[in-house]
Amino acid sequence: MPNKTRALVFLLLCPSLALGQKRPLTLEEAVAAGLRTSPGLHASEMRLESSAAKSHEAAAGRLPSLKFGSGYTRLSQVPPFEVTLPISPLPIVVSQNYFNNWTLRMSVQQPLFTGFRLKAGSDSAGFLEKSAGLDLEKDRSEFIFAVKNAYWGLARSLEFENVIADNINQVKEHLKDVRAFFDQGLMTKNDVLRTELQLSNAELMRIEARNAVEMARTSLNSLIGLPLETEVDPTTPAESVASSPTAGSETGENSQAAKSLIDRALGNRPELKSADFKIKASEAGLRASQSGWYPQVFLTGNYYYLRPNPRLLPARDKFYGTWDVGVALSFDVWNWGLTKSQADQAKAQVAQARDARKLLEDQAILEVTQSRLALADAQEKIRVAGQAVGQAEENLRMARERFRQGVALNTDVLDAEVFCLQAKMNRAQAAIDLAIAQARLEKALGG
Repeated sequence: MPNKTRALVFLLLCPSLALGQKRPLTLEEAVAAGLRTSPGLHASEMRLESSAAKSHEAAAGRLPSLKFGSGYTRLSQVPPFEVTLPISPLPIVVSQNYFNNWTLRMSVQQPLFTGFRLKAGSDSAGFLEKSAGLDLEKDRSEFIFAVKNAYWGLARSLEFENVIADNINQVKEHLKDVRAFFDQGLMTKNDVLRTELQLSNAELMRIEARNAVEMARTSLNSLIGLPLETEVDPTTPAESVASSPTAGSETGENSQAAKSLIDRALGNRPELKSADFKIKASEAGLRASQSGWYPQVFLTGNYYYLRPNPRLLPARDKFYGTWDVGVALSFDVWNWGLTKSQADQAKAQVAQARDARKLLEDQAILEVTQSRLALADAQEKIRVAGQAVGQAEENLRMARERFRQGVALNTDVLDAEVFCLQAKMNRAQAAIDLAIAQARLEKALGG
């Protein structure tokens, strides 16, 4: 077992140890933990099992059925069957009556023709089983994206907290310089108060950031089945995921790249494949509903082991075995339009299934287009945000240097610190946005 897997299993099996201390957690481990513990995915798996059992049930209807029955009947007493002959002064008993009847019966029945009802029902159940399997794939894909979204949400909150903490340290260092200049009479009290106010505002931002971290961590823990108090620490950097070769490499601005992504999504998305099977199941249901317009033919056979057996005369108080084989035919001559009504309902269901498939296709095209544009936008933002951080840091360095030389105002440094803080937060946000946009596009493509 890989070391990462062992660590994750240990974390899951020992929740009490997960309290009060940080636990490193990679993105892959978070997804794996969620897949194992998600009740929603378990419900989808049970729906698939139910559909599979329903398919087996429908297939069994086309096979011979064998039934066994037994019974006992106590009859009221009646006189025996007697005849009187001229040559005999006394009646002659032709058949004695027995009042204890024992029955053993074995019956077999094989459908020969049911107007295609059984075959259509079996086909429909099989298509629905395949549809349920693809629905499970869709639920897994959506759940994986939800875990990734929560994971990167926690990573973003932690990065914001770190950036704000660095800003607080910078403001504290600057406040020392301002107080030193104030003690020397080179700064006014207002300059000191303004710097202290910026420090207080930064402290408030850190409190909000810390609360955001706790909320994001609780959300992730709930999603992947860990105790809510577990202090998981995401260790997968957003830059490593965003720079990995994935579907994002195809997000060009030209129409050919866009069409390629759409075609890929339409061919891969499990909900579209599931909708295709649902259409086939509805069409099979339509054929089954029309079976009432055809006769129903069955081959039947019975073996009787009776005491007494009424086919034997005179009757004897013994078990005798007899059998019969036959063909049964039935046909609904008139049922007040029941078959037509059922067929009309089935036709409407086929139309609904086709419309639902078209809606899913339109949603898929829209989602792929939006995800592609969002990824391209995030890629551009990460480039610009990186440049902005370098510019903001250089601006802050120069503002501090000029402030110490006495050629820049205190407000220049404070403004530069705010710009630097905003630039770093924008870069952190852009990195997380890029990772989320890439995960969203992978989901949109059916990954």
